Amino acid sequence: MSEMHLKSPAGYRDATEIDIMREVLPFEGADVLELGCGRARWTRTIAERFPVNSVVATEVDRVQHEKNLAIDDLPSVRFVYGGAEAIDLPDASVDIVIMLKSLHHVPMEVMGQALKEIHRVLRPGGLAYISEPVYEGVFNDILRLFNDEKKVRQAAFDTLKAAVARGDFTLEQEIFFQSLSEFGSFAEFEERILFPTHSDHKIDANLHQQVREVFEPHLEPNGARFINPHRVDLLKKV
Repeated sequence: MSEMHLKSPAGYRDATEIDIMREVLPFEGADVLELGCGRARWTRTIAERFPVNSVVATEVDRVQHEKNLAIDDLPSVRFVYGGAEAIDLPDASVDIVIMLKSLHHVPMEVMGQALKEIHRVLRPGGLAYISEPVYEGVFNDILRLFNDEKKVRQAAFDTLKAAVARGDFTLEQEIFFQSLSEFGSFAEFEERILFPTHSDHKIDANLHQQVREVFEPHLEPNGARFINPHRVDLLKKV
């Protein structure tokens, strides 16, 4: 398989990230690297649900990394501070690299270096699972009011294509799926999306009110729910 698509040419299947990872990743006894682990929600899922040997989970947000270091019930996980463009691991030391909605957060000028680092730390035949949000949908329309990611998401896609084109990786699969995002309240949306510790979206009072007015019509008694499209590129180290 060689052709890559920024958006799905044929629709999106209903699935969760965990469904897709379970289908395509050989976790049995694997050494796993998760780049940009955030609040370590997926880190915990990987460590607890899959028969991995080890997980290294990196995060570039110092505040969140310090919180992650306080997690004491995941013995197979090691939390490391740093970005994808400079991975503090030896060559050929992991079987699987996972990036969940994090490649487009890597500064554009070092995205290419990040893919070279992923190639370096993977063992021969190792897999890189790169999941990115697709730039469409209702939730994306809200997001772009204060954080328009069109340019960086395109750059992330172009970087993946370039890594395949130069022969570092083969494209094993490209998977398009849609999953549910839920927020119990606008306050939860503020905490997770509007005012995360890793970014300052420069939101003044007027913009804050504008976002609230667009978000709140989606609130129901059990919160707000959004169906979001995603793309997974599964790359194999050559």
